[in-house]
Amino acid sequence: MLVDFGKSNYFQKAIQQPEKVKQVLSKIKTDGLNPTLKAVQSKLEEPIVLGYSSAGEVIGIGDGVKGFTCGDRVVCNGPHSEVVNVPENLVAKIPDGVKYEHATFTVVGAIALQGIRLIQPTFGEAIVVTGLGLIGLITVQILKANGCRVIGLDFDSDKIELAKSFGVEAYDASKIDVINLIEDLTNGVGVDGILITASSKSNEVISQSAKICRQRGRIVLVGVIGLDINRSDFYKKEITFQVSCSYGPGRYNTNYEEKGFDYPIGFVRWTEQRNFEAILSAISDKRINVDSLITEKVALEEYAKIYSELDKKGSIASIINYEPNDLDESRSVVLQGNDFSKSKGVIGVIGSGNFTRAMILPTLKKIGANIKYIASSGGLSGTNLAKKYGIGISTSDMEIIFNDSDVDAVVITTRHNHHSTHVIKALEAGKHVFVEKPLAIKLEDLNDIEGLYNKSNRSLTVGFNRRFSPFARHAKELISVDDQPINVIATMNAGFISMDHWVHDLEVGGGRIIGEACHYIDLISFLTESEVVSVVMNAQGVTPQMDTDNASILLRYKNGSQGVINYFSNGNKGYPKERIEIFERQKNIIIDNFRKISFYGYRAKNQKITQDKGHLEQFRQWNEMIIQGGEEIIPFSSIVNTAKSTVACLESLKKRKWVDVE
Repeated sequence: MLVDFGKSNYFQKAIQQPEKVKQVLSKIKTDGLNPTLKAVQSKLEEPIVLGYSSAGEVIGIGDGVKGFTCGDRVVCNGPHSEVVNVPENLVAKIPDGVKYEHATFTVVGAIALQGIRLIQPTFGEAIVVTGLGLIGLITVQILKANGCRVIGLDFDSDKIELAKSFGVEAYDASKIDVINLIEDLTNGVGVDGILITASSKSNEVISQSAKICRQRGRIVLVGVIGLDINRSDFYKKEITFQVSCSYGPGRYNTNYEEKGFDYPIGFVRWTEQRNFEAILSAISDKRINVDSLITEKVALEEYAKIYSELDKKGSIASIINYEPNDLDESRSVVLQGNDFSKSKGVIGVIGSGNFTRAMILPTLKKIGANIKYIASSGGLSGTNLAKKYGIGISTSDMEIIFNDSDVDAVVITTRHNHHSTHVIKALEAGKHVFVEKPLAIKLEDLNDIEGLYNKSNRSLTVGFNRRFSPFARHAKELISVDDQPINVIATMNAGFISMDHWVHDLEVGGGRIIGEACHYIDLISFLTESEVVSVVMNAQGVTPQMDTDNASILLRYKNGSQGVINYFSNGNKGYPKERIEIFERQKNIIIDNFRKISFYGYRAKNQKITQDKGHLEQFRQWNEMIIQGGEEIIPFSSIVNTAKSTVACLESLKKRKWVDVE
């Protein structure tokens, strides 16, 4: 699927993902054509790692990891790469006597096993497996080992014969009437369950499965098929239908997969990792024969031989072998040997995520910034961006950026919980710092940064780009806060983000108020020319949580101005994302999504432009400052006030009262 999608042109990609086309059209309406095209192109250029079933040797262990030592032979869901970095709950030790090439079947075997666990077969039950590909052929063997009568269906004669060698009653579904066959084999009762391990866009598979199932039978989908279900087929028999999720309990759970929190075995017997161990045990005891599933073995350098023939008839499983070469322990790749020793304003970028790819690097390239490094945790995304933007060195070792005397400034775009650590290291190394918002997610980290900055002779800038947008600057020129305070209302139609996204994790992302609402506190502070003295925040719900993304914030400023921030995630995507309303001296200015500005009571013409949120002007001024010197583009006192105000918002929610900003 991924390879075919990658080879498709834009039109073919659109046909394959009609739901994404609707999102693009909606974004064009709200943000405009050019920003939308840039976002789409950036997303399509993002590299996707292939493969998820590997076996190898442990060469390093992270802090807090238990049960593994260097030299252990293990399996994991790591991609096709010589070196992979995987969480401890997605790794299992290989028993003695099991070859690496056999152990590589563990993760795909766990997919088969999880489907079987969901269908809950008992000894003697008749189970149909539709689709005798790699997962299907592992599935039939596990079912046989479980004491089931197994009936396999496929169209490939070679796979059918292989299934028969495992003791399976296998048939060519293209040459028989499957419904009549199952009636004959089960004396008209129907089978107890169907495991669908096939890949098809047709709805015929699900319809046929319902018809061959017995009263109150079970159907579990492991593969990908059309799901236009005929209600009457399921209604009359009270058939249970379920979709299996990958390797087992824990899949896509951040606490389990990324943070290493295991489920107690007394309550969740079979997790992802324990399913891995069960498959390895079955391979070791010869209850599963994987050797006969290997179609070919190729060296890593010959990967294209496999990926160019994925639809080859008769192919089941291909093994990619890695030569036991000495590992290059360098964590950097030199792509261009440019000499920066005499250059000014040399930059190291830390972070290679979506925003770096879509906005920061294109903007830095446009202004001609001198970028020597890009650092990424995994290496692949950073190297890909380095090649695209002509960056000299891609690295996964941030320390070389801090220690390089050529580097004058560091741009930090990592996950929010790492911002404060990287800022402190950069300041200690004597570098200018640009960090994407937020500056910190905890008050103690903010205090540490403030203390270090006061001892430093380097600048610290946070990516509050909206104050640099042409409309915000135009509004600032027209309004006056000298004779009386002003009111500013900022409304953010933020859009829904799933609650399992890292930004909602208070320890990682800090929540969306900390991570994003700070933009509008800074913008209102810019427009009012003042600092916040106290805040109060109310959030949606009877007992709102601290990770809320539906909240209203009221800001009281030192000069008497006030600001209101409505940060909502429950609006329609077709509605404009951002709206700023300024009230002063019986006059109004409305900034609509940074595409349109309207004036009421001013001698100024309404304007409409291509959306400009100020990123280009922000980086132009910042780059000029680190090269030529001069005042910081955002006063540090304002940055700290915004950060403390944002933290105070959550404190206000917790205490249900106004909170002073010290």
